[in-house]
Amino acid sequence: MRIIDKGLEEQSVLLSRMGELTYETLALSIRGYLRGKSVQQQVGEMSDVLVSMADKVEDEAFQLIARYQPVASDLRTIKSYMKIAYDFARYGRYALDISMLNDKLSGLKGCDVWVHEYIAEMSEKVLGMVKTSVTSLRTYDVELAKTISKTECEVDNMYFDFIDRLIGEAQIDSKCVISSVLMTRYLERIADHATYVCESIVYIATGEKISLR
Repeated sequence: MRIIDKGLEEQSVLLSRMGELTYETLALSIRGYLRGKSVQQQVGEMSDVLVSMADKVEDEAFQLIARYQPVASDLRTIKSYMKIAYDFARYGRYALDISMLNDKLSGLKGCDVWVHEYIAEMSEKVLGMVKTSVTSLRTYDVELAKTISKTECEVDNMYFDFIDRLIGEAQIDSKCVISSVLMTRYLERIADHATYVCESIVYIATGEKISLR
């Protein structure tokens, strides 16, 4: 084993831990929002940890480059690890935004039942995408990573369909409109970052740059 391989393995382990924490953070935030339960303090603490972990990935990446003069394939991995760490940190930021949205606008209070059901369905799809991105990273499963493309399209369509449906509603509470539109937008962005992670995994494993969006 080369000396740099130990450093790359440590990076991989750190990213796997980040991935598990991102899923926990998002799941806590989304379920808090759907249930109208305040989780902002806990989500904020978890988000801060994710940012610190992302900084550590970046710092260690620069050390690997400076100390070991990595070859092209190593650089590809290091660059991808830094990008994935950023995407995971963004998960945490969106989780915090969702928890703040719940506290400021009372989540989905005052919304019709169909809004609750729609956002709950969209949330489950997005959490599934996050889990796919985390699992793919842990196993470097390229085929699993590529499956995310179908769900990403479904989430995009759900976002635009939701906006269209809201426009067609004759009467709807203004707080509900603001809260639900922001929530669906956050979910759509989380889905995008899950897709970015899977694209990076394919790049690490194969050297191929693909778009799964």
